[in-house]
Amino acid sequence: MAVLRRLTQARRSSSERSALAGEAAAEAAEAALRAEPGPDGTAGPDDTTGTDGSTGTDGSTGTDGSTGTDGSTGTDAPAAAKPGKTPKAPKASTENHTPDPDDPRAAAFFDCDNTILRGAAIFYLGVGLYRRGFLTRRDIARFAWQQAWFRLHGTEDPDHISDAKQSALGIVAGKPTADLEAICEEIFEEVVADKIWPGTRALVQMHLDAGQRVWLVTAAPLEVARIIARRLGMTGALGTVAEARDGLYTGRLVGDLLHGPAKAAAVRALARRERLDLDRCAAYSDSANDIPMLSLVGHPYVVNPDGALRRHARTQGWRVRDFRTGRKAARVGLPAAAALGVLAGATAAGVALNRRRRRS
Repeated sequence: MAVLRRLTQARRSSSERSALAGEAAAEAAEAALRAEPGPDGTAGPDDTTGTDGSTGTDGSTGTDGSTGTDGSTGTDAPAAAKPGKTPKAPKASTENHTPDPDDPRAAAFFDCDNTILRGAAIFYLGVGLYRRGFLTRRDIARFAWQQAWFRLHGTEDPDHISDAKQSALGIVAGKPTADLEAICEEIFEEVVADKIWPGTRALVQMHLDAGQRVWLVTAAPLEVARIIARRLGMTGALGTVAEARDGLYTGRLVGDLLHGPAKAAAVRALARRERLDLDRCAAYSDSANDIPMLSLVGHPYVVNPDGALRRHARTQGWRVRDFRTGRKAARVGLPAAAALGVLAGATAAGVALNRRRRRS
């Protein structure tokens, strides 16, 4: 049966895996919200909003699935050009929109890596696992090279993503879920404290102060996502769901990584469950991979954007917020060269040190 299950999942198309990952993330987020006690010690507030999944099929949620993936139906889309004239690309706005206070159908969705957190959550997790003996130096060196490649090219290599996924699943297979949760708590207790962009934290607080629900949406493991979201006072988190049975990880994912289209699927699924109107919602990300998610909402923001997302934001008139110093947002090559230089220098130093030790 296990082999059949694996083959069945492998035969699914990428869109089917993305949809499954999105539904799994939304279901887990909703379950966590229901499990949280309210102020009077009873079940959380979502019990009164019909989040059991029964809504959404009757069309009552309206705009949660009607927007396209090209951003053309969002409220920030550029106005149509007059006949006979070449349309001008709108300038990306730097102004914040003001969230409507206590709007029960509005929410905000924040990407994690380089949007809320300086760097990548999975990198900090990898370092923490290495220090605890779960990863080897070879694992860390390979991961460092992949990160440098990403900085140089400005986009992920699908082979690198697949390699990281398989490595992570191999590490946790057969291990208790409670163990990884405890390790994540230790690792991110100090990471979250000093790796958060203050500007993005202020945007999170802006939505919270308006009485809106605020969700973290990330390809990082759900266990990591929940910790970061909790530390920021967010409503909850949508993250990659690893399959578990009887309290042990199976070494498989439910669907796929919550990445790219899967994030959009998760946001759409949660909106259906929580009766959100996505035209009233906001989303924030740094990566062009999240254009599908940003295009779902009426208030898309790009934060610390990569080059491709900055260009897309300019054509769509999306708001841009950059909390990095200087203009390094548009200069990927220089930091990448520096990263590669540091990595090469560290490797050379390590080789030289080993030679000296052998001689002595």
